[in-house]
Amino acid sequence: MTTTHTRTAHTRTAHTPLPIAPEVLVRLRDTDDAGRPCVPFVDDEGGDPLRCCLRPVAPGERIALVSYAPLRRWAAETGAEPGAYDEQGPVFIHADPCAGPAEEPGGYPFSRAGALRTVRRYSADGHIVGGRLLEIPEDEERGFDAAFDEAFADPRVALVHVRAVEYGCFHFEVRRQGTA
Repeated sequence: MTTTHTRTAHTRTAHTPLPIAPEVLVRLRDTDDAGRPCVPFVDDEGGDPLRCCLRPVAPGERIALVSYAPLRRWAAETGAEPGAYDEQGPVFIHADPCAGPAEEPGGYPFSRAGALRTVRRYSADGHIVGGRLLEIPEDEERGFDAAFDEAFADPRVALVHVRAVEYGCFHFEVRRQGTA
């Protein structure tokens, strides 16, 4: 079973992590979701997670740290009303347009055994309907697949956000199969 979406995404046998959509990146590279102008810089160290192409920053790349409200953007597409569940936070993106995720990524992005992630579930109206803490196991892909299978076993779940526990940063989104 392969999940497909209308925007650039990783392809895998069970669930598809979605990057920030290219049309959203255009706006974020001007003004972020907190209303602040984008301030590009060169990252000499690298390693931070890029949400535009779902890979780590390479040393010397020109990036920006912007505020992003993923649930708000999804709600605008679907007509959902997340209310107090709408949140925004920092994400790294390329300061200039990039090619997006690799066609054959191999595994889930920003995944390393032992790291802690929250797998937060949202209903079609944009409200939280559960979640769980995931300590990424040695078999990283199997661990994420099990967490997403569990989430989507609840028919109320329309999408899932994966976030880092340490900083609360949004990592990627997975939508129920068959939804854009």
